[in-house]
Amino acid sequence: MAEPVTLPNPVKECFKSDRAALGMLARLGRSGDIARLAKTTGHDFVMIDMQHAIFSLETVAHIASTALGCGIAALARVRSCDDPDTAVLLDNGIMGIVFPDVNSAAEAKRAVDRSKYPPLGRRSVAGAVPMFDFRALPAAEAVRALNDNTLVACMIETPEGLANVDEIAAVPGVDVIHVGSSDLLTAMGTPGAYGTPEHLGALDRVMAAAKKHGKIAGVGGDRNIARQVDFIRKGARFLTTNSDIAFILAEGARVTGELRKALQAP
Repeated sequence: MAEPVTLPNPVKECFKSDRAALGMLARLGRSGDIARLAKTTGHDFVMIDMQHAIFSLETVAHIASTALGCGIAALARVRSCDDPDTAVLLDNGIMGIVFPDVNSAAEAKRAVDRSKYPPLGRRSVAGAVPMFDFRALPAAEAVRALNDNTLVACMIETPEGLANVDEIAAVPGVDVIHVGSSDLLTAMGTPGAYGTPEHLGALDRVMAAAKKHGKIAGVGGDRNIARQVDFIRKGARFLTTNSDIAFILAEGARVTGELRKALQAP
């Protein structure tokens, strides 16, 4: 009897063991090496930011292929729930899509439609895909494995999305309700006000909705480690730690600062 088709998604494996999945936001890296750097620095996924950075589809596919080979998940943040590139990204190694600025259950359903095969969604079947090393597999088994392991994350980034978070979290096929703290605070008229009662209250509301509907809560934008720890303790299981740009700037500034300080010492 043939073995069932399996396709572990490292992020979903974290969820199964109730461990927080940590991701690096990739805005600068333009080769598959960024996936290996994310893995070496302890991340479970790399989120390729196609919303705010310039990536070609071919570059994303190279990063995704490297991620598949080194054991982390490559996710792509697309431009919207109507991004026409969603399906081709998933056909070429991306293991999940992060949809920004989801404001209603209808938009969440459109995100699922682009990401999942029927009966959950309306994604077209491509045939051989890199997740299975392009092997020919029974269609029913391949579709089941891809549907089960493709991650769909909807970002809450506006007061409207926050008001509708319960309905968004109820949509079948959505896995993660992810707070985009920077955009949400800006839309609330308090840009950069991380850790304020309004910010923390919004996060509590999202976490409650996610828990109610059996979904995973996620937090992005707030890079304060103490608060990130608190978010995890409160139930968040999907976090972006920081971007590749921020990591380079932080370590570069530390090294040059220490060197200049040492040169000034008597």
